[in-house]
Amino acid sequence: MTAPPLFPGFDGLMTLSRREGVDIRPTLLRVLTDLYVQASAHSDAEERQFVELTSRLIDQVDDATRAAVRARLAIYPGTPAAIRNKLGLKPASPDAPVPIASAIPAAPASAPVQAPPTEAQLRMASSLSMQPTDAAEINDMFFAASASERALMLHNLPETPLKASARIPAARAKRAIETLEMAAFAADIENFALELGESLILPSRVVTQVVNDPGGEPLACAMKALDMPGPVFQRVLLFLNPAIGESVNSVYRLSRLYDRLSERAALIMLAAWRGSTMAVTRAKYRPALYDDERHRTRAAPAQTRPAVQPGSAAVPRKGSQGSGN
Repeated sequence: MTAPPLFPGFDGLMTLSRREGVDIRPTLLRVLTDLYVQASAHSDAEERQFVELTSRLIDQVDDATRAAVRARLAIYPGTPAAIRNKLGLKPASPDAPVPIASAIPAAPASAPVQAPPTEAQLRMASSLSMQPTDAAEINDMFFAASASERALMLHNLPETPLKASARIPAARAKRAIETLEMAAFAADIENFALELGESLILPSRVVTQVVNDPGGEPLACAMKALDMPGPVFQRVLLFLNPAIGESVNSVYRLSRLYDRLSERAALIMLAAWRGSTMAVTRAKYRPALYDDERHRTRAAPAQTRPAVQPGSAAVPRKGSQGSGN
């Protein structure tokens, strides 16, 4: 009888990782390492399988992933010797329970020159009330900004006096996260956008703009507003939008942004998206106001009254047949 695999599901994921255009090897290595360090001890078979899988992946991932895995295994006492040597980790001494890290270089004596505040930083530092016009202005400024400017805006939003939207109820958010993950795995953008709009109470115009944004920062805000776990958000990035999922730099840039993004900043952006919708609605129906109709009415030319009214002139009468006229 064949024994069950020690890490079920990884054979299929390894096959998927070798397909052209799909690179999930960094995610596989991180997940494999997290699963291994969760247990305090492993059998010989588990250790052999971990060494076999990890050795293949370590040489095929980027430096950031390799550094993150190295940090996790450096403090784990049960790291196999083969992996420890491959990552260049010092062997643990009997007196030290964990390997001793190298000394941290001293900071430079001269303080770095602070860059002048950008326009986005100055705008976010001002006191803005979340009126529809202000919400529309924040929304337009966010979508027009670059990736670095968006990150700066999201970092400064929690310090502003802007009023954030209320949290999505936990039960509703949980159902939405499950539906969104399944839709992303199937690359079903239409149903993904539909569920996102219903859960966040956003119109289709805003949802389409959020989902189709090439940078991915609006999608990170939307998922943080639902309190989506970080690993689930990474899977959404991998499968929903090929332009983002096929770029390792984009996936990990957005993953780092998502880890640092606060819930308050995401809920403030949600309030801005909802408020911008109100501004668009008001602008659409503004010409129907009574005052606008009065000013739009064309003045009719004045009509002159005729000097002689019909029926007012005397009509000569003819005499009867018996008269002498």
